[in-house]
Amino acid sequence: MSLTKADIVQIIINETDFPRYKSAQIVDQLLEIIKSTLANGEYVLISGFGKFCIHQKSERRGRNPATGEEMMLRSRKVVTFKCSGNLRDKCNGNCD
Repeated sequence: MSLTKADIVQIIINETDFPRYKSAQIVDQLLEIIKSTLANGEYVLISGFGKFCIHQKSERRGRNPATGEEMMLRSRKVVTFKCSGNLRDKCNGNCD
């Protein structure tokens, strides 16, 4: 099961007693801050959670899986996430 944006809004409502519209604004604003920071080429570091980074991938040869035809894949930017040690430990402790 996935945690959706609506689930996060509901958790904020339950934890803070903020109204739904205010909770949704908080979530939307946080996500917008993360997106704009990454779009500017900067990292987003959330202590105890992890770090979102933008990496440049260079142009490379690829293959169309449907036809097998070789093609050039254009260079592009990708978002990566590296979790913190705290998050990794929590996941490993709860997932065993």
